[in-house]
Amino acid sequence: MLYEQRDHKWVYLFAEGGTEMKSLLGGKGANVAEMTQAGLPVPPGFTITTEACNAYTQYENQFPEGMWSQAQIALTQVEADTGKQFGDRQKPLLVSVRSGAAISMPGMMDTVLNLGLNDETVEGLAKLTDNRRFALDAYRRFIAMFGNIVMKVPNEKFSRALERFKAQTSSGRDTDLSAGQLDELITVYKRIIFTDRHGDEFPQDPYEQLRMAIAAVFDSWNTRRAIDYRRVHRIPDDLGTAVNVQAMVFGNMGWDSGTGVAFTRNPASGEKKVFGEYLLNAQGEDVVAGIRTPKSIHEMADELPESYGQLMSITRRLEAHYRDMQDIEFTIEQGKLWILQTRTGKRTGAAAVKIAWPAVCPPALGPPPARWSSPPMTPSATTNKAIPSSWCVTRPAPTIFTAWPWPKQFSRRAAA
Repeated sequence: MLYEQRDHKWVYLFAEGGTEMKSLLGGKGANVAEMTQAGLPVPPGFTITTEACNAYTQYENQFPEGMWSQAQIALTQVEADTGKQFGDRQKPLLVSVRSGAAISMPGMMDTVLNLGLNDETVEGLAKLTDNRRFALDAYRRFIAMFGNIVMKVPNEKFSRALERFKAQTSSGRDTDLSAGQLDELITVYKRIIFTDRHGDEFPQDPYEQLRMAIAAVFDSWNTRRAIDYRRVHRIPDDLGTAVNVQAMVFGNMGWDSGTGVAFTRNPASGEKKVFGEYLLNAQGEDVVAGIRTPKSIHEMADELPESYGQLMSITRRLEAHYRDMQDIEFTIEQGKLWILQTRTGKRTGAAAVKIAWPAVCPPALGPPPARWSSPPMTPSATTNKAIPSSWCVTRPAPTIFTAWPWPKQFSRRAAA
């Protein structure tokens, strides 16, 4: 399909979307838009549609006409919402650039954080936060992530450099690097990019950084690992990925800040209890990269009790709204909780049955029998199918569990 480019809408602010636009905004963009409209604490931003990704591929890796200008206009609205300016030396706006297909592909697509930093805006960020070490830490993270994801420099080169600097501290942790050491590490990172890219330097223009990052997310849809993942999970190639550009909030601004992930239920057992991990004074990649050992989400009740209470309330609200177990990413910036995204949580077969049983079958049947602790089909293979209304449905069946062959003795008709 060739898209008519003139006057086509490629970009939607979060306030303009919703879950009914999932195929266009991707799962992440649709859910963030839904949370924004529900009044949850979500950083402002916008989504570039899956149609733009397909058009980018069709037109030989060129942005479709009008997309870039629409993205720039949307960015001005984010500036107005945050009171910051993209590329400004005094109050710089930094953004994250994340992929988000209509069907979740965990670990397959790319993310860039802290975009907008350069040698000048990092000084503005330092003055704005009165924390030079934090600003330099954010900058070195951005250079490494941008260098790896966008400029294709092997991540191992940045990791080895970081390990050498960490070895100079008493504890061997990145949180103990001084501002001076981080400044040196930034210089080393830039040299790594220059050497590996045969003279190409790390870009200092924030708008060029954004343009390159959006293109890199579109390109990641057609990487070998993404294609192989789609083949295994039978995901169509023409879905495309959306790009979510969102104002940054920082979990590495001190020990009253942090980041983490939380499931509204235990994904292994299905127990109705929030399950997750978090790290203080860290950014999102620290949790998933194994750089530091995360803590159980419930330890937050002692360290950041107000944020913990707010998070528990939001997890209940999200599960009730989506009528499904949710996988939530969050950041705490100087005591303020922000929800970055939510999506349907992956779970084991046994957990799927335990979660679905009370929502689908009458209480008189009791808990699911032990011999049905795991369904004959995996949850991913049955998603979005409806259980027949003539079976044990006492209220609308959620999408967390779907029709696999129920034994007749457990149906409402048999019970009657």
